[in-house]
Amino acid sequence: MTLYPNLIKDALRTVRYPGTGKNIVDMGMVEDDIRIDGNSVTFSLIFDRPTDPFIKSLVKAAEAALKAHVGQEVEAHINTKTRKTNPEHKKETPLPGVKNIIGVNSGKGGVGKSTIAVNLAVSLALQGYRVGLLDADIFGPSMPKMLGVEDEQLYMHEVNGHNLIIPVEKHGIKMLSIGFLVDKTKALLWRGPVASNALKQLIEEADWGELDYFVIDMPPGTSDIHLTLVQTLDITGAVVVTTPQQVALADARKGISMFAEKAVSVPVLGIVENMSWFTPATHPDEKYYIFGQEGGKRLAEELEVKLLAQIPLVADICSSGDDGVPEALQNNVSGAAFQKLATAVVTAIDERNATLPPTHHVETND
Repeated sequence: MTLYPNLIKDALRTVRYPGTGKNIVDMGMVEDDIRIDGNSVTFSLIFDRPTDPFIKSLVKAAEAALKAHVGQEVEAHINTKTRKTNPEHKKETPLPGVKNIIGVNSGKGGVGKSTIAVNLAVSLALQGYRVGLLDADIFGPSMPKMLGVEDEQLYMHEVNGHNLIIPVEKHGIKMLSIGFLVDKTKALLWRGPVASNALKQLIEEADWGELDYFVIDMPPGTSDIHLTLVQTLDITGAVVVTTPQQVALADARKGISMFAEKAVSVPVLGIVENMSWFTPATHPDEKYYIFGQEGGKRLAEELEVKLLAQIPLVADICSSGDDGVPEALQNNVSGAAFQKLATAVVTAIDERNATLPPTHHVETND
């Protein structure tokens, strides 16, 4: 069989970047350096980040595609490269003391995203980590109520010659929300740029200090707020929240696709399936699948991302949020589920941070 570059590219067009539905050739990930020597094919895959969580899986998928669509005798030698940004345009991080930034997102409202975000933050703090929480859900801030600090006043102090907002501390975490700055009884009628600027102020003009994890409760769906966050911060990874319901799963799929877009390019740490089943408080071993069964698990398998946790629906979660005492603080089935989630997120981040470019990694200017 005679091999030629277009034949190789046609085979690689069958390889899709997880969560986007787009193939790696049309995404510009296959560099025009294909070299052919008999049955040996050498080329490079280009990634936006050296810590892209799909480097290894895409290399394997590309090798399998060549054997399936070109021939079993093909020997693939695949290098990986990352796009090197111009250091003159590299933006200084506004949170130099923060090690890891976690975005918590959902494709639609009503799936318990904020509940997951606040309980994840509290669970991480219970495990001994230094944690910050930003309520970036500009038009529906709920963190002050969920943490029982609705009536707190914000103050500023001077740090290295700059006046910075002091985050509110509760349950072992530092937290800020736009809810502290607006009338909680009135609708917030802000245009996108105004909302984005307010959010940037909470990030850049606050004294967050040294943190192991900075959890961001993002607005549901996709919006310019999301772009503001990814352009302002180097987000370590995203946690996508869904319920087992089909309509929620469809929107979660869109949310995962958003993070994979080049304009965003944030690794998805995994999916949290919320309200997985109903468990009566008096019968913790019973499960009633009122929103469907394991839809989030199937979506995770389909998109090749982790299922971080399945959180049961119990009455205590709702009442705890209303009372300002997160369920993660309780010694019950849901508290244990949130602790499991925190452990899974820490593990996913450690794995992501440990993902180093292969020994043949070469940087390229684009």
